[in-house]
Amino acid sequence: MGEAHLKVVRGAVAEVTLARPAARNAMSDATLGELERTFRELAEDPRLRAVVVTGEGKDFCAGADIEWMRRGGTLPRAEGIKDARRFADMLSAVDECPVPVIVAAHGAVFGGGLGLLAAADVALLSEDAKLCFSEVRLGIMPAVISSWVLPKIGVSNARRYYLTAELFGAAQAVAMGLAHEVVPAAELSARARKVAGEILKNGPLAVRAAKAAIPKIARATLDERVTFTVETLVHLRSSPEGQEGLSAFLEKRPPKWSPKP
Repeated sequence: MGEAHLKVVRGAVAEVTLARPAARNAMSDATLGELERTFRELAEDPRLRAVVVTGEGKDFCAGADIEWMRRGGTLPRAEGIKDARRFADMLSAVDECPVPVIVAAHGAVFGGGLGLLAAADVALLSEDAKLCFSEVRLGIMPAVISSWVLPKIGVSNARRYYLTAELFGAAQAVAMGLAHEVVPAAELSARARKVAGEILKNGPLAVRAAKAAIPKIARATLDERVTFTVETLVHLRSSPEGQEGLSAFLEKRPPKWSPKP
């Protein structure tokens, strides 16, 4: 099925571009459906090592499509819940992608765009990025995205930026834990590719195992964490990939999965 709101390049490092620049890449129900479907499909590719997400035009994402949100507000309750859940389904698909997802955002990063930033594993912002939890200006609130945003920014930052809807910059986003790095605008794409290149140096199955383990470890009790991590280490270091990585280090050579120089 063709994608009207995205451009997708498949490969070991897949590229997903929000491609609705005339609408500032605002997310409609169609956009959310395409994103969810794309990430679910990419997740099935055993060759996949990383995904880079960018936005076409002057803005990464201006938030939710207002016409879609207004129309959703006229639906019967059961249909409205199903419609609103599209956002959660999309963010879950990003969050659950088995390989690292790198978001490189520029320009306006509002509302739902911040949810996408928070659901990613690596969040890069250009120096010109302007961020805003703008929902209360529209008589709503940052709702669905909070499941991903709040663990990143914490209650204190939410109590300010959710309630004021004020603009803040890339440096503040890094300070509050919403992004990892601020990059000159002209270098944003290259930086995302470099981060993806770093991932390609790592054991493919080890990266997938690490990503899957992080939420399990975070939710577990101390005893559960110890049991799980010990069993995981035993499994990984005795696996063919683990043995190859350890042997390559001792033999002072690149492991078999490492990109050719």
